Amino acid sequence: MNLLELSKEEIKERFKNGELKVALFGLGKMGLPLASVFADKGAKVIGVDIDEDRVAAINSGKNPVREEPGLDELVRKNVEAGKLRATTDGIEASKEADIMIILVPTIIDDHGNVNLGPVYDATKKIAKGLERGNIVITEATMPPGTTESLIPILEESGLKLGEFGLAHCPERTMTGTAIRDITGQYPKIVGANDDRTLKAVSAIYEIVNAKGVIPMSSIKAAEAVKVFEGVYRDVNIALANELALFCEEQNLDALEIFNAANSQPYCHIHKPGAGVGGHCIPVYPWFVMNLAKRPTRLIRTARTINDEMPRHMLELTIKALNEAGLSAKNANILVLGLTFRGDVYEFRKSPSIPYLNMLKEWSNNIYVYDPICSEKDAERFGVRWFEGYEDMDIIVIMNDAREFKNLDIENLNMRHKIIVDGRGIINKDRAKELGYIYFGVGRP
Repeated sequence: MNLLELSKEEIKERFKNGELKVALFGLGKMGLPLASVFADKGAKVIGVDIDEDRVAAINSGKNPVREEPGLDELVRKNVEAGKLRATTDGIEASKEADIMIILVPTIIDDHGNVNLGPVYDATKKIAKGLERGNIVITEATMPPGTTESLIPILEESGLKLGEFGLAHCPERTMTGTAIRDITGQYPKIVGANDDRTLKAVSAIYEIVNAKGVIPMSSIKAAEAVKVFEGVYRDVNIALANELALFCEEQNLDALEIFNAANSQPYCHIHKPGAGVGGHCIPVYPWFVMNLAKRPTRLIRTARTINDEMPRHMLELTIKALNEAGLSAKNANILVLGLTFRGDVYEFRKSPSIPYLNMLKEWSNNIYVYDPICSEKDAERFGVRWFEGYEDMDIIVIMNDAREFKNLDIENLNMRHKIIVDGRGIINKDRAKELGYIYFGVGRP
């Protein structure tokens, strides 16, 4: 199907009628929800992944991305309807498809260097099946300019850009709300190589996303949107953390002050905390820093501040124990939260990891608990799995899991009543009424 020669109305009709075929590369936490939504809206979707077990699970109607609400039913329904299937053969998928979407992981090292190997691998496979009028879309978040660097690989197909379309439409989703985000929480950002491709891609995402699309002037501009969103959050969190540290010095409650300040519409201070983790916010600033010709002093400083917060959590832990007349060496320390975000099974850049590594220099009596983790995860990070509060001297909260937000501090029966709250989720005043020693980020 030559999508570049069709009107928006014709594209939408063929999408809804099931005539449009989509090959989606990457069936992970973001890719599988997108593939399932495309299928549910009418397209015939071939998901491509290198994981044979994942492919087999999907083809049997099972959802391997367990933490995504609503995805079980969406996968099962569309596999049974013949609108969604998975394969490890990216070349054959490309030969069948009208649209190829790349949503594979982009990996960054500790120095901000990006490994785009999975993107290039998918592109090479797409080139071997590319036909005139097809459109290639990158959704993976990448440094601005990356999508257009794929043009020489795609042109190995024998086609020139313009005979096929190229676009970037960044995913704007979070684990746990992916289906909601894809279908209409935010408008879809769309940037393309020419007007025909922009028209076609806009038509496709207008069906998928109830909020419609925001067309950009270029592919590079579309890439920058998602990157800048992450940079904004990182810098704002760093500001919140720095102000929270000032509040600790001045015996002020940062959350009280931030909430009051944010009642003014021009103020939007984020919440301070134990650190910033995940694949996105700690990563995207490096895309800018590594490309910029001018010094990126603010962005770099923000990264440093946020990376230092696990060390501050260690400082609060030692202070809280000392106030109770205890030492870290002899105390039983319970860390609540291993993953970077509550109720999301992902350890990438989790603040808990550097915190635990530093804490091991002070104590051999470290226990952890996370409602979505297991004893094997504790062993992986060289600490013990929690078995009960009775022998615990201190609780250190590192993520905001629902279970921790609802922690029954009135009935914990700990050996010593000490809480270090790295996420601002415990009622400080109630904790003090119950006799706890309470320390928190930005809390007096």
